[in-house]
Amino acid sequence: MFEAIAHISKRLTEDGFYMLSGGGPGAMESTHLGAWMAGQSDADLSEAVHMLSSAPCFRDEGWLETAFRVMQRYPQSTYDSLGIPTWLYGHEPSTPFATHIAKFFENSIREDSILTLAFGGIIYTPGSAGTLQEIFQDAVQNHYLSFGFASPMVFLGKDFWTKEVPIYPLLEDMMARGKYKNLLLTLTDDEDEVVGALKDFQEMTSKKD
Repeated sequence: MFEAIAHISKRLTEDGFYMLSGGGPGAMESTHLGAWMAGQSDADLSEAVHMLSSAPCFRDEGWLETAFRVMQRYPQSTYDSLGIPTWLYGHEPSTPFATHIAKFFENSIREDSILTLAFGGIIYTPGSAGTLQEIFQDAVQNHYLSFGFASPMVFLGKDFWTKEVPIYPLLEDMMARGKYKNLLLTLTDDEDEVVGALKDFQEMTSKKD
């Protein structure tokens, strides 16, 4: 999943998307790794992931050092990305792959800011309580068209989002019964489908402009 997210982020960055995440480890780290590796080959990205695998968790000795080694091996100054972490999770370091960091003291403001800024769509990967909170916050923004439009909600990981944490069937049911409106939902395990959903939305909105 880490490498899949990095590949998706790399492709989207190369297609002109600006990648934004919560700025921490895990899926957030892979998002910024992908943006950092934009312009490099897929083989280079796989090698970068392999280098990071020696210390995969931020609690592992050498986690930060391996990231810096990747950045030294694949230097770049072309592609930017934004991480927005919070002091609430002070035990989690910010990923060095994010070229810009905006750290918030209040987690509620931080999460609302991420959802507001991500007008091109959000990719939800398997996560825990914070991810679930953001899903429903995003659904409210889209339902009420809080900023004049609804943006895609893409769920990566069919088994996770339908069985382990069955949020997707709930959202579909709420949509069918009119409890939620304007939700642009995609559920997939396919990288091409993730990228396609966001690019289709980008093309649709650019035509409206």
